[in-house]
Amino acid sequence: MRDEKHLPKDHPKLPAARVGVLIANLGTPDGTDYWSMRRYLNEFLSDKRVIDYPAWKWQPILQGIILTVRPKRSGANYRKIWNTERDESPLLTTTRAQAEKLRAKLEARFGDRVMVDFAMRYGNPSTKAKLAEMVRAGCDKIVFFPLYPQYSGPTTATANDQLFRALMEVTWQPATRTVPAYYDRPSYIEALAQSVERVYPSEADAPDVLVCSYHGVPERYLTQGDPYHCQCQKTTRLLRERLGWAKERVVTTFQSKFGPEEWLKPYTVDEVARLAEAGKKTIAVMAPAFSSDCLETLEEINEEIRESFEHAGGTSFTYLPCLNDDEAHIAMMEEIVAENLAGWLD
Repeated sequence: MRDEKHLPKDHPKLPAARVGVLIANLGTPDGTDYWSMRRYLNEFLSDKRVIDYPAWKWQPILQGIILTVRPKRSGANYRKIWNTERDESPLLTTTRAQAEKLRAKLEARFGDRVMVDFAMRYGNPSTKAKLAEMVRAGCDKIVFFPLYPQYSGPTTATANDQLFRALMEVTWQPATRTVPAYYDRPSYIEALAQSVERVYPSEADAPDVLVCSYHGVPERYLTQGDPYHCQCQKTTRLLRERLGWAKERVVTTFQSKFGPEEWLKPYTVDEVARLAEAGKKTIAVMAPAFSSDCLETLEEINEEIRESFEHAGGTSFTYLPCLNDDEAHIAMMEEIVAENLAGWLD
């Protein structure tokens, strides 16, 4: 609580002290047109956490070739999944819904002492803008929650980087806590398992193989100390153990390879074809690293990866949606936030 009784009469009025909860997702273009896509891709692909090549080497390639060709192709892919009713990406729609449901739960628990909102690392609403709103609203403490179950430099770290950059421009900085990765949290594993069991109540009902497809990163990140690969493997193992399925029925793969480097393997697009050729004719694919459905799940998995499986002889392909704003997912988020509010709100 802020004590204002000793302030002089001409002191600027201070808003009531609150605690902000800011959830953060990857980002979204403002539209599917060429220039909206170019702005978004330029911000995303200029991030040193995402592409760590020297600027003198990377920027001429990015500005001269990639940003000439890729915005048109990416825009076409986004148009396939675009929420035309709201004129926005599904990622934006879902992240807003997550924030709204989390806000309702936390306000029921803590009242108006807490303010809940969401931001994007790339695009809008920006982390900088949302942090400024929270500071103006009186938030002198903030819990920042990157929605990435498994930690990696290009996801959790860059989201935190952006928050810290925004804090550098704030005159009165709020105390800040960042939420760590939650790849092995029981409530997260339970939410994943429930999403599988809604479609397949038992292993007897299950497909030949459940593919857990994670967003890939270059292989060298692993040797440089990034824990992402190990955390993905553990998530899959814990999910399999919770489901009670045989080891060979649940596999870990990686998708969305970009550039000439070797990335974490096996690549999802290749592995589903190999499974089909090996006689595994029915598979289900889920994306445990994504908290919300997006281009990489709705378009890449449901189209490119599905086509690879079917072209190789697979007969039944099922995509299991991300946790999105499922009640078990929101309950998990509330649990994590409440832990991080300890000592700030009772």
